Amino acid sequence: PGVARSRGCAGARGSREVVPTCERYAVRRLPFGRLADGDVAFFERLMPGRVVTSREEVQPYNVDWLQSVRGCSQLVLKPQTTAEVSQILRYCHERNLAVNPQGGNTGLVGGSVPVFDEIILSTALMNRIISFDKVSGILVCQAGCVLERLNEYLEEQGFIMPLDLGAKGSCHIGGNVATNAGGLRLLRYGSLRGTVLGLEVVLADGSALDCLTSLRKDNTGYDLKQLFIGSEGTLGVITAVSILCPQKPKAVNVAFLGCQSFAKVLETFTTCRAMLGEILSAYEFMDEKCMELVERHLKLSSPVADSPFYVLIETSGSNSTHDEEKLNNFLEKAIASGLVSDGTVATDYKKIKASHLRERITEALTHEGYVYKYDISLPVGKLYDLVTDMRARLGHRARSVVGYGHLGDGNLHLNITAESYSHSLLDAIEPFVYEWTARCSGSISAEHGLGFKKKQFIQYSKPHQAVLLMQRFKAMLDPKGILNPYKTLPSAH
Repeated sequence: PGVARSRGCAGARGSREVVPTCERYAVRRLPFGRLADGDVAFFERLMPGRVVTSREEVQPYNVDWLQSVRGCSQLVLKPQTTAEVSQILRYCHERNLAVNPQGGNTGLVGGSVPVFDEIILSTALMNRIISFDKVSGILVCQAGCVLERLNEYLEEQGFIMPLDLGAKGSCHIGGNVATNAGGLRLLRYGSLRGTVLGLEVVLADGSALDCLTSLRKDNTGYDLKQLFIGSEGTLGVITAVSILCPQKPKAVNVAFLGCQSFAKVLETFTTCRAMLGEILSAYEFMDEKCMELVERHLKLSSPVADSPFYVLIETSGSNSTHDEEKLNNFLEKAIASGLVSDGTVATDYKKIKASHLRERITEALTHEGYVYKYDISLPVGKLYDLVTDMRARLGHRARSVVGYGHLGDGNLHLNITAESYSHSLLDAIEPFVYEWTARCSGSISAEHGLGFKKKQFIQYSKPHQAVLLMQRFKAMLDPKGILNPYKTLPSAH
């Protein structure tokens, strides 16, 4: 009794068994209040028709996208306004009820679903665009706006969102900010820490913090929004976002290349940056095992000949003739010098096809069974060595060990698959993967956050004093610890 996977928990979506990672760590429920009939009645008076208590309706909110962790929440709340979020948190703070903020539930580290019976606060109905300034390119919107919908809205105005993710069709901008999501456009437009100008956040006691500025420059005091970007819902609930959006490129081109070694992938990147310069917007790589999985499970095919490695290059500029000429000159040089064994500059149809190959690797991996996912930042020269070393270490114990990611940002996505979850296989992977990363002065989380699955390994990337300071921030802003407990930070005790 007291461990996260209790006998009262409902099963996973579908027939596939969900094995909570928390079993391994024997997490025990903290002394939060228990949900009572009077609590539900209060919320129903506050939000008629937007309180979900049916077990069948609540269940999808309890299971993460990977179907690898699950909670036992019995209640989902769907506020539409910041005022409602304030009233929810004020009440929960008084009653000592734990709350799990949830956006599109596309996270990969168990941060978006309850561990026990936390009340789920969904931002799904907070999906209003508040304003957009065509001169400055500044968008202000509620946190529940879906990333793809925002991009479609902006494209009609001649702009785009500064981030692009494989989960764009369901992820929420508030969740993107709360996890400091990276994605495919980071090389060109930078991280959310630079493009987010302001936030509106509701704190644990229900007080609303309005830092929703639309100024490019504001050098008055501490930049409080940075505390909440990447905090994974543990310090406050983001309810609205002000974000700087770039103009939509008039010309977008994609090249898909094959390389015979990772050394040539790196040399190609150096040549690419030198020759494409300001129009380079993405440089992604994937290994042949990734391509094999995409072809086998999703029935997609590579636009170039079989290669040990593949590279996807995207350019974004204002002059299609100029950009195509630069891209073709680069490709000619890369092939002539032997860096690239095969390559194609995409037509519109192939462009979509090539982009989907990279974006759909995560989907293909889910068909392989249980997936152990690692999101690592490393010096680019050592990026693929971790994949090679992990394959050698695990041998036949893993079904597959694959590597892909944002090479331009030094971000490796290491994925290990097996038929089912195994304690012994996890023991072989962790903490080896984090020790390896720490020896190379890397980060154990490049863009997915720590969530529930990775929080106990934060010391591999942050010194003890930094972790202590983070815990002090948490204690100050959320003294009762009701916001997304069991996530991001190790216990202060």
